[in-house]
Amino acid sequence: MTILQCGLRALDLQYAHVMGILNVTPDSFSDGGALFKHNKLSLDSALQRAAQMVKEGASIIDIGGESTRPGAKKVTLQEELDRVLPIVDIISKELDVMISVDTSQPEVIINAAQLGAGMINDVRALSVPGALEAAAEIGLPICLMHMKGSPQDMQDAPIYTNVIDEVAAFFNERIKACTDAGISAQRLLLDPGFGFGKTLEHNLALLNRLDALHDFALPLLIGTSRKSMIAGVLDREVDQRLSGSLATVAIGVMKGAKIIRVHDVLESVDVVRMTEAVMYERGE
Repeated sequence: MTILQCGLRALDLQYAHVMGILNVTPDSFSDGGALFKHNKLSLDSALQRAAQMVKEGASIIDIGGESTRPGAKKVTLQEELDRVLPIVDIISKELDVMISVDTSQPEVIINAAQLGAGMINDVRALSVPGALEAAAEIGLPICLMHMKGSPQDMQDAPIYTNVIDEVAAFFNERIKACTDAGISAQRLLLDPGFGFGKTLEHNLALLNRLDALHDFALPLLIGTSRKSMIAGVLDREVDQRLSGSLATVAIGVMKGAKIIRVHDVLESVDVVRMTEAVMYERGE
């Protein structure tokens, strides 16, 4: 798969793309609350942040209205709709960029698509009741992520016999569920879910052996930015994890990831370009 059709936009997957994270939440692990003023979401701040990421080279802006950090509290459907939909609407009208929406809820999936989203990024892999049907209805690409457990309990001593084999088995099951629901496999992307129900050792194994997931012949998305796996190796606080994050970006690209989900867009774009210059022996 080279061209991924995302609504009215097309994504050329011959090379890797950087996806900029736009968390419209008060409690995400790295940047929670950054777009809130006086406890209220600021549309202007969100648009400015998205515009900055586009200027820095992001091909995709990923908008999320629910924190999925370990132990995060659940948000109501109405809270998520109120956070996400106005941001999708304003970015689709004001910026020339593809919009992804990080959601598991059928109502958010359908409404976001109607407002101009081109992709759905679901940490629960369309397992919420009604999500498969909503995804089939909108006809957009869907990223299926692996998570063991839920955000509330996923880091409570996760155990695998073989993390690569178990993630692959999960993807086999979810891909079948999608195709049975009328969603073409050619619309699917896969995310192994770094930090979602995995220990440091599980995360390192997944990144080192990411190319094992190419057997599915589907694009791979990875999100390692500022995550605890970096702290596990380097013992750095969240705001000191840039260099570790960039190392994982380079490794991910060399292992074949096509979408890299990050907080630090400018630096990550440079790493992607430099890594691919070496991989493809091209200097332009």
